[in-house]
Amino acid sequence: MRPATATAAAVTTVITIGAAAAVAAGRYASDAALKAPPRRPLPSDPKVTVHATAAGRITLTRSLASLRPGTYGLKGPGVHAAVGPVVEGAERSADTVVRRLLRVSEGRLTQGTRLWLTPEVYAGNPEKALGLDFHEVLVPGELGESPAWFVPGARDTWVICVHGLGTSRAQTMNVMPFLTERRFPVLAVSYRGDEGAPRPREGLGHLGDSEWRDLDEAIGFALRGGARRVILYGWSTGATMALRCAVDSERRTRVSGLVLDSPVLDWQATLRALAAARTPAPLVPLAVRAARGRTGLDEDRTAAAAFPHRLKIPTLVLHGPGDSLAPWAVSRDMAGRRPDLISLHTVPDAPHGAMWNADPENYEEALRRFITPLM
Repeated sequence: MRPATATAAAVTTVITIGAAAAVAAGRYASDAALKAPPRRPLPSDPKVTVHATAAGRITLTRSLASLRPGTYGLKGPGVHAAVGPVVEGAERSADTVVRRLLRVSEGRLTQGTRLWLTPEVYAGNPEKALGLDFHEVLVPGELGESPAWFVPGARDTWVICVHGLGTSRAQTMNVMPFLTERRFPVLAVSYRGDEGAPRPREGLGHLGDSEWRDLDEAIGFALRGGARRVILYGWSTGATMALRCAVDSERRTRVSGLVLDSPVLDWQATLRALAAARTPAPLVPLAVRAARGRTGLDEDRTAAAAFPHRLKIPTLVLHGPGDSLAPWAVSRDMAGRRPDLISLHTVPDAPHGAMWNADPENYEEALRRFITPLM
């Protein structure tokens, strides 16, 4: 082989190997972002260690997470508990914090147990956790049937609740007492990729871009069940799904309002945040490119700027600048485009999907003002 030809062949081989490695690295990194199962913590749900428990109190490792204001779940393999605010003036060491221990729903809290804070304050089902009568139902969907909880109510407007990243249907129980006290029937749905629901292609989530069609089928289920109108209430990617239904569903004329908690409106920013927590920094751009290729996510179709001018119904957005997964500024900008329809309730010091947890009282007051005219 002539020297020039050999050199060219070697360079081609190196480039080919580099391209293949880049593709493999991109797939690995996108898996870390798109295959985050609900039983694993999100990057915004750091782990804490249990140091001690006493009557109505729990001592945890002192950190930004364990010092958060509000009410949260504590979750781990086989364990679920609920904790309230920090107990001011409680005896503790310099590296610990004492919070109110509200209940232990599953398992046992022992010294040294590693858990993470989660927005899911309740465990089990609406009857076990809240004493509410409910029915376990199956909602037909594009890929098959998905389980849902139906809590009956007297009104002909149903509230369809849909969870988001890193959580399950259990998250929707945070607001069930508020909704059922106002006699709304509540349908808390699951969707492709959830436990008991159909598995999506390659096991990949699409940040709401395909999952919204399962929520659309849930609207059909509600209408067949006697609902005249529905209010869509979503957290995180569930909020994104609700927004997509409101502008793209053939049933959108039956949607009378939207409640969007921590909506994912910039999928690239959310993907970067998810990937960065589980992969080396140089792989993060590859993850975004790989995710676009594997899922068909399209910036023009999913951009927040595309939605406001198409909205025709009242919308409440609950979000805050402490969200590290879904930029709050995008929600603020979206609300600014349609002040006639979109109200923004800002929640400080709240991680992703946990606006209610950080300040339940003011959150529910904003929800009350918004939802009362829709009753």
